[in-house]
Amino acid sequence: MALEFKLEKFEGPLDLLLHLIDKNKVDIYDIPIAEITDQYMDYVRSMETSDPDQMSEFLVMAATLLDIKCRMLLPKEVNEKGEEEDPRDELVQRLLAYKMCKYMAQELREKEQDASLSLYRKKKLPKEVASYVPPVDYNELIGDRTLAQLNDIFHDILKRQRFRVDPVRSKFGKIEKEEFDIASKELYIKAYLNGHRHTDFRALLEEQGSRDEVIVTFLVILELMKTGKVKVSQDEIFGKITIDTVDEIRSDDDAGLSKDFA
Repeated sequence: MALEFKLEKFEGPLDLLLHLIDKNKVDIYDIPIAEITDQYMDYVRSMETSDPDQMSEFLVMAATLLDIKCRMLLPKEVNEKGEEEDPRDELVQRLLAYKMCKYMAQELREKEQDASLSLYRKKKLPKEVASYVPPVDYNELIGDRTLAQLNDIFHDILKRQRFRVDPVRSKFGKIEKEEFDIASKELYIKAYLNGHRHTDFRALLEEQGSRDEVIVTFLVILELMKTGKVKVSQDEIFGKITIDTVDEIRSDDDAGLSKDFA
């Protein structure tokens, strides 16, 4: 009985084979290769296409089917485990993989169609709400007044450094920037804290000779506070801030400053 083809085009040779298997209502694991090959060849002979790439794909599959058909007539081969090999196994695996991909593509296509039916309202907020920025509570952010006092002392020391500049002589000639070694300053502060395990923070800052040295001293103290090497305390508001060395500070303890400024 000849098979009538109602579909004029297929996506590829595997698509045609699946169509023939469904039409003949045969088990994909037990394909009647002779019957399917004959029907496949009938379709290839009736193809009307000018695309050589598409035609070559169908011809390659036709050669594969003919090869399987010939191997089915020969004694079955035996693999290393002593089991008989079915020449159709490779083709069956390809058909199963293609069928799975085809079903997945169909599922995604249906989801895309369902999604096109859904409409979402764009977010539209009043200008007052969109431009609102919540206020920052700096007291809550800092948590205590210790950092605030450090900032006050820092600005006070900077003012004193500016007062040391002679307003007359500073205008003569060219004033060069004072250079100093950050790593050496870092080692000096560590040695100072080891020798003065209970010291006044203001006194330590007043010993610095320039604005940059004051900044580096601040950074070193803050880094040592973070690592737990020193503890900064203040008994009362606006009172004296003291630094207590908790652990011995080694010269190789990395405060991170010399690397950051390298």
